[in-house]
Amino acid sequence: MPDLNVVAILKAKPGSEQIVGDALRALVEPTRAEEGCLSYELFVSAANPSTFITIEKWRSGDDLDGHMKTPHIATALGIASEHLAEAPDINPLIPA
Repeated sequence: MPDLNVVAILKAKPGSEQIVGDALRALVEPTRAEEGCLSYELFVSAANPSTFITIEKWRSGDDLDGHMKTPHIATALGIASEHLAEAPDINPLIPA
């Protein structure tokens, strides 16, 4: 089975960019250490600094599902949730 590529987009409320960014930066190292994580990169949009984007590669959908249940995801979303302008937009990708 081919690797699973994922793009996640999270938009902070105006003035909450630092809180959301800090919560997301705290995810990078523990996520990269997860079984099944092949790569995990966090970016901030140059066009809109309140938009954070992760570009991820997982060994499988099961590994992504497991990631979403980790304590570090729960902690980050617990901190960031009230500071997000909308729900996270998580996009598993398939080849076109």
